[in-house]
Parts: sequence; C-alpha cells; structure tokens
Amino acid sequence: MNWGFSISQTRGVDIDRNDMQYSRRLLAEHPELQTCIACGNCTATCTAGNLTKFNVRKLQTLVRRGEYRGIREELAKCMLCGKCRLVCPRGINIRQLVLTLKKEVPEK
Repeated sequence: MNWGFSISQTRGVDIDRNDMQYSRRLLAEHPELQTCIACGNCTATCTAGNLTKFNVRKLQTLVRRGEYRGIREELAKCMLCGKCRLVCPRGINIRQLVLTLKKEVPEK
C-alpha cells in the first residue's frame, strides 16, 4: 500500500569520518570563532546573501563539521564587503575568516 511518503536517509553527521585538520587549523588561527552564538546577524546583513544563496552561518557550520565539498564555490560568492563584521555582537572578524578559508580549504 502506498501512503504517499517514504523514509528519508539519515541526516546524521559522522565527524569521525570527516577530515578535521582544516577546522582545527582555522580555530587555532581564529579562536574568536568559539564565541559565535549563531545569531544570524552576519547572514541577515550579507549583500551576497541578498543577491545569491550565500549563507555565512551555513558555511561556518560546514567547516566546523569538516565538510568541505562545495565550500570553494560558496566562498567565491562573498563580496568581502565587511558588513558581517560590523553587525557581529561578538566582534568576530568574519571577513578575515573568509579570506583564511579561501587560502586554507583544499580544492576537492
């Protein structure tokens, strides 16, 4: 009997299988990332986010998980305007974080 729905694949994240090398290096270089409260101000004021599907919080979450697939394409959308840094209540230099990610994240 078809009830019109199906069972979805699990959306769990297996961090043990992910390469956390770049995430650790990023946190060592930018320890202020530990203070992020994921308020969303950076994403709300992002010029690139208003024009494309760029999401700073999603980007940061993927990097923290060690999931780097598609990160380079996302980083290319950032205009490096610095609005995100101005509105961050924790004073995180997100612009510098994006620059560091562009330099550090491998091309896969």
